[in-house]
Amino acid sequence: MQRKDDLNMNKDVLSKRLQFIADEVQEGAVLADIGTDHGYLPVYLCSQGKIKKAIAGDVNEGPLEAAKNQIETSHCGGFVIPRLGSGLSVIKKEDNIDTIVIAGMGGSLISAILEEGKEKLPGVKRLILQPNIHALYVREWLLKEGWEIKNEHILEEDNRIYEIIVAECGEWEKPYQDINKEAALLLGPFLLKERNDAFIKKWSRELNNWRRVLRELEKASDENRITARKEEVERKIKLTEEVLS
Repeated sequence: MQRKDDLNMNKDVLSKRLQFIADEVQEGAVLADIGTDHGYLPVYLCSQGKIKKAIAGDVNEGPLEAAKNQIETSHCGGFVIPRLGSGLSVIKKEDNIDTIVIAGMGGSLISAILEEGKEKLPGVKRLILQPNIHALYVREWLLKEGWEIKNEHILEEDNRIYEIIVAECGEWEKPYQDINKEAALLLGPFLLKERNDAFIKKWSRELNNWRRVLRELEKASDENRITARKEEVERKIKLTEEVLS
């Protein structure tokens, strides 16, 4: 395998978001990067000598062609294998994947990919998931399917805030002990305790948005249709206010 010195690569090759993800990939991992786009993450990890092998999967031909070019120019052919396909369908049993990354999608889509590809998960030790929105759905899926959240990150880059969730099979209820479970699912059990600047900024924005939505709902004439939605928004406002206060 070509080393980073041969490729003149360093940490600046990756965005801040992808670097956080890369740091959560364990030494010697066999990786599947689902929705790989240009293949930056697996190529970087290959160049660092951190992984044994990677499958770079994408459902779109254009990004996968870009990934192929990235693999070739970085001399990672044979170590990073591009595959066209939807979700976890790109994973074969003989790949012996132990780590899956799904990043840059909505939380509902990430959850759907995991649900539809559940038969590919036996043998997988670590999930590294980065939902752009609706991380709640990801946490709910992990809890339901017996995956324990081991770590979380929240960061800001280019005026966007990203959440990263790292999970392994284990004591799935453990992260929710001694805290408000409903709030932890919404806001993140680790993030809730850390409450860094990006966390405060994100949930202050969300709180203002929910208050605006609630004002609009209160103006609606069809009370029966909006009651459930109104109660949901009110609950989120209450939970977030309690945390931010």
